[in-house]
Amino acid sequence: MQGETRTSKVREEDSIDLDALTRWMADQEIAHVTPLAARQFRGGASNLTYLISDSQASSWVLRTPPHGAKIASAHDMGREARVLTALSAKLDHVPSVVGYCGDESYIGREFYLMEFIDGHIMVTDIPSEMCETPEQTRAMCEAMVDALAQLHNVDLVDVGLVDLDRGPGYVARQVGGWSKRYRAARTPDVPEAEDVMQWLDAHQPPDVAHVLIHGDWRFDNLVMSPKAEIAGILDWEMSTVGDPCMDLGSALAYWVQADDSPEFRSLRMQPTDAPGMLTRSEVVERYSQSMSVEVRDSLSANWLFYEVFGLFRLAVIVQQIWARYQAGTTTNPQFAGFGSATNMLINRAQSLLAQPSSE
Repeated sequence: MQGETRTSKVREEDSIDLDALTRWMADQEIAHVTPLAARQFRGGASNLTYLISDSQASSWVLRTPPHGAKIASAHDMGREARVLTALSAKLDHVPSVVGYCGDESYIGREFYLMEFIDGHIMVTDIPSEMCETPEQTRAMCEAMVDALAQLHNVDLVDVGLVDLDRGPGYVARQVGGWSKRYRAARTPDVPEAEDVMQWLDAHQPPDVAHVLIHGDWRFDNLVMSPKAEIAGILDWEMSTVGDPCMDLGSALAYWVQADDSPEFRSLRMQPTDAPGMLTRSEVVERYSQSMSVEVRDSLSANWLFYEVFGLFRLAVIVQQIWARYQAGTTTNPQFAGFGSATNMLINRAQSLLAQPSSE
């Protein structure tokens, strides 16, 4: 089972009460055989994800906030479970929810249990047996882009998620909200970034559309089959109704391509520089083909804004975790270099703004 290779022993700070989970599963009449075992998925830097298995090798995935989580909107398990339930019947490769628990008396936090989708999750490299040619790699990349466009074309009424739409002003709320978070999480070793925040505030385009967005679209949130086909789409914790162009910009903040600077290439978290992968501009072009004229026009006219916003937003996410790491509230060793990553992301945003075409 590939899931075993993506997990490790549960960290002490992230321990989970398996006896309480067993009682909850029994209360919900979820078939299982005791005893339960848990391993922790190594990926992910916000909510915690565990592989739960019973003595007969049945497996589930459990999602829950970290101990002491204070940002409710970033750790809303009920909303995440609801989005998954709504989409699993309408969108390909969305895992089904087995059950949601908002009663914190069981394990001390809310959580939900969903089906486990076996397969490979790519981090830095593509297994040679999965994509043997650049043409196969390109086809896999195109499928990833097409799946994002498919999500953005979901009918909100049809899936019953219209109420997630907070109405006009999505772009403004995002710019203001992420700027506030960065200022609150800033530590002395990272840039003030006031120039980036002021530029974003002054150059924000109007909302171009309100669609269901994923919020964290990247290769390591996809489960791939041995034939390099998408088998599952994971990590919906940041999903909401918002502007699709903002979602694409956020996705491409992770996109490191072969001709990028050595500094930015050092941040590579997925195999987007492999031979055959689309460039960022090719991703935008491919995505645009499946979207409305309004979305295409906004991407063309405002791409610098969406790209800079994506980089800044990612810098804030990284910085919030870096602040937690420095404060000692998390000891996960994968966070040890996040301060440097914040610096590099802000520097890249600043360098884009320094180009003559940004004026």
